[in-house]
Amino acid sequence: MTKVTPQEALIYVMIITSAADNDMTDAELSRIGSLVRTLPVFRDFDTDELTVIARECQKMLQPDDGLLNVLETVKSSLPDKAFDTAYALAVDIAAADLAVNQVELRILQILRDALDLDKLTVAAIERGARARYRMI
Repeated sequence: MTKVTPQEALIYVMIITSAADNDMTDAELSRIGSLVRTLPVFRDFDTDELTVIARECQKMLQPDDGLLNVLETVKSSLPDKAFDTAYALAVDIAAADLAVNQVELRILQILRDALDLDKLTVAAIERGARARYRMI
């Protein structure tokens, strides 16, 4: 199993969410860049490495068991207290283009199961995303 930094693991989560439907939209890619540049969890992260890390994640996804390997890498590389952060980032990426499709919903379900997130935490994160991305 591969071990990466916690920041790289969070980027992997955003990449697998964006790539879930085989269409990494400009809105999703822009959102990933924005989150990496602005969130405190990425404070000491070298943003020049973002493209390299995204490519590494995409390579890991290529084998048949790629998603499972990425999820194991994420889980082993993050402290337990950051599992909700990972899920929140995934939800933000899924919502970035204002349309969450069935494949993205399935990835979110797989991610929350892999990270053993409780239903109340998941509901709070998803409700917060709906409030942030609501159109008026």
